Amino acid sequence: MKFAIYQMDVIPANPEANKAKIIDWMETELVQDVDTVVLPEMWNAGYALDQLEEYADKDGRDIVPFLKNLAKQHDKHIIAGSIANKREDGIYNTSYIITKQGELIHQYDKMHLVPMLDEHVFLQAGKEKGKIFELDGMKIGVVICYDLRFPELMRSLALLGAEVIIVVAQWPTSRRVHWHYLQYARAIENQCYIISANSSGECNGTQFAGESYVIEPTGKLVTEGPKEKEATIIAEIDRDIVTQFRKDIPIFKSRVPHLYE
Repeated sequence: MKFAIYQMDVIPANPEANKAKIIDWMETELVQDVDTVVLPEMWNAGYALDQLEEYADKDGRDIVPFLKNLAKQHDKHIIAGSIANKREDGIYNTSYIITKQGELIHQYDKMHLVPMLDEHVFLQAGKEKGKIFELDGMKIGVVICYDLRFPELMRSLALLGAEVIIVVAQWPTSRRVHWHYLQYARAIENQCYIISANSSGECNGTQFAGESYVIEPTGKLVTEGPKEKEATIIAEIDRDIVTQFRKDIPIFKSRVPHLYE
C-alpha cells in the first residue's frame, strides 16, 4: 500500500485558500500509483483558535462533500487530517476517512486537548473510544497530535488489530524532540507502522516542525519529511513486516493486563 503525505503550510483562518492548495497538490504532486493520501491536523482553518467560530466547518457539511469529490476524481483514499468542525454543542477537532469510491467510512474527534494552547477553551474533547477502519484490507487507526502522548490510546488501537496508526498533527518545532521519539516508541511498542502528517507552516508565532514520518514496527525509519518546509512524502508499506514482527516478538500474547491495574 502506497501513501502520499502532504506536509502542508496551512493558512490560518482561510478554509477556501487551504482547499485550493489541496486541490492543486492532488493535481500536480501525486504519483499515479499512490493508494492513499494523508493530510495534516486542522488544515481548514489552522490554529487561529479565537477565529474558529467564524471559520470552522458546520458539522462537515462543506468539507465532507469536498473530500468525497476529490477522492472519486483522483481515485485515492483520503485520510483527511482533521478540521475545525462546529456542532450544536461546540467546535471539535475532527478527522474524516474517505474511500476512493467517495464513501465516508470513519470519523474521529480528538479526545485529548492541549492545555498549553488553551484548546479546552475553544474546543470540545471527543467523547467516543478510538476505533479502527480498513482500507484495501489494511487495518488502520487515526489519532490527532497531542493524542500521541497517550500510550493507552495507541495501545487500544493496536489491540483492536491496527497494523498502521496515522498521526495527523500541527506539532511545534519547540517540541520536535518529543515528536521524534514518541513516534518511534509508539511504532515499536505497538508493533505497527506509524505514519504522520505534520504541518510545516506558522500561526500566531508558533512554527510547526514538519518532519512527517513513516516508521516500521521494527523501529526502522522508512522516510521522513524536511524540517519546517512544505513537502510531499511518498512511502510504500508492507503489512507482512507487521505480521512477521508480531510473530517474532509476541508481546500481545505476553501481556498480563490483570496485573497492570
